[in-house]
Amino acid sequence: MNKRLALFFLIMFVVGTDTFLISPLIPTLQKQFHISTELSGWMMGAYALGYALFALIAGPLSDGWDRKKVMIAGMVCFSAATILCGFATSFWTMFLFRFLAGVSAAFASPQVWAAIPALFPPNKIAKAFGITTAGLAVSQALGVPIGSWLAVTNWSYPFFVIGAGSLLLALLIAFIVPELKPAQDAGAPSSLFGRYVPLIKSGTARGAFLAYFLFQFGNFAAFTFIGKWLTDRFGISVGAVGGVIVFLGLGNLVGSFGSAAIINKFNRFNTMAGAILLLIVCFLVLPHLPALAAVAAVYLIIFAVLGTIFPLMMGMLISLNPAVRGTISSLANSVMYGATTAGAWVAGLLYALFNGFAAVGLMTAVSMGASLLVFMASGVLAVQGAPKEAAKLNNNKA
Repeated sequence: MNKRLALFFLIMFVVGTDTFLISPLIPTLQKQFHISTELSGWMMGAYALGYALFALIAGPLSDGWDRKKVMIAGMVCFSAATILCGFATSFWTMFLFRFLAGVSAAFASPQVWAAIPALFPPNKIAKAFGITTAGLAVSQALGVPIGSWLAVTNWSYPFFVIGAGSLLLALLIAFIVPELKPAQDAGAPSSLFGRYVPLIKSGTARGAFLAYFLFQFGNFAAFTFIGKWLTDRFGISVGAVGGVIVFLGLGNLVGSFGSAAIINKFNRFNTMAGAILLLIVCFLVLPHLPALAAVAAVYLIIFAVLGTIFPLMMGMLISLNPAVRGTISSLANSVMYGATTAGAWVAGLLYALFNGFAAVGLMTAVSMGASLLVFMASGVLAVQGAPKEAAKLNNNKA
């Protein structure tokens, strides 16, 4: 793993840790701020909302700027906002600081995905996507649980540690990443929102992004309340939840590193279809398992499958139009965090209304089934579909 790839891995690690940190802390923060279950999901949703809204602007802007400078500025602001979360005194101050952290991340992390095709040869791109995605997996396997264990002493500590780490990464970006000026994406539309025109005109792109939204809506609806459900169902502590997530995150890590090999063996259509069908079965069965060990085993499968198909999804989306990689990457992240916001809110309502996780699991299964159907209808899963669509999009550039 070269220095740049290791740096991208670490950036996704700290961003992923910050993104998912609220999930195991919800029971603690719910008591700390005296808020309801329905409202508690918004502590994760606030970050996602800030990201989703501002990524729509950050993407087109970054396609016209030096990606390195955008990445550094985003990480510095992300560090400050995350540290401020540790000083939150109420639900609304936490909401504000989480929102600002999401806005900052919207300028930082998409640059990583957009930079990969510019910095690595074509035969190494799939591997680079997999290793970078593994940073997110490790954030679940180690970052989130470490945050949970730090929170046992004081819930503020994880935010301080993540903020300090993010600032260090901003310094490393300055020394390791070369300039990535817009000339590397020659041929992109010049106007800010004109960069979205090729995507809006493409039926394949519209379908792919809708399918991605449906998938992440179900995925994050289920993930947001994993900590609360494990606490309510099995009576375990926040620290114990961290231990369970270590186990689950290892599955995600294995899936991320093995993603390229699996896709090469089975092709993108078979990999996506088989993975989503397996996830549907798992989420339908999960809420009804009687023992923590059985729940952990099924979640291990879920996380391994998610680790396998996330690089596939990102690779398909990025390949739609090489001229606007930053716009596509930011839009993909905006869609993901928009889905996270909606999923966290709906999951909170369902969890409270039906007093448990069964309704959330059912909703996740239905969302993922709909996602697979839309992916298939869009044509993006065809083995040669994305490259053909990329050429079509380039011919339609505004």
